[in-house]
Amino acid sequence: MDTDDTRWLTEEEQRAWRMHLDVSKLLSYQLERDLQPFGLTLNDYEILVNLSESPDRRLRMTDLAAATLQSKSRLSHQITRMEKAGLVRRESCESDKRGLFAVLTDEGWTTMRRVAPHHVASVRRHFIDSVSAADLAHLERTLRPVAEKLRAERGRV
Repeated sequence: MDTDDTRWLTEEEQRAWRMHLDVSKLLSYQLERDLQPFGLTLNDYEILVNLSESPDRRLRMTDLAAATLQSKSRLSHQITRMEKAGLVRRESCESDKRGLFAVLTDEGWTTMRRVAPHHVASVRRHFIDSVSAADLAHLERTLRPVAEKLRAERGRV
């Protein structure tokens, strides 16, 4: 793209964009930090949530990679670490011998139930309680089309 064709951000757009980046990074940092006492990362927690909300507390590895926006390779390494901690296990897929499931173990479920109240409190303290209900609704309406567009571009609606 030629720089003459670039639609540069206005000052207002630049401020909004940078604020979004700052909040995203700062919030992720703080949520990650609040999970550390439990020996979990934010990625670990996201995997536990996805598995805990899935039928039979299991997901195909490819579906879990898509849900967590991780490459299959990165997810495989993450699951290996979580297996060593006893939180998840892998099971082969009966209908597809090459496919694997990630399955939440009883220890993983217990960990999820123990950590979830602390994580929700962290989300409330660092995000929800700082924004009015009306602004939260507006934020959700504002971000929904962006998320939908990005999911469509990834081929996952």
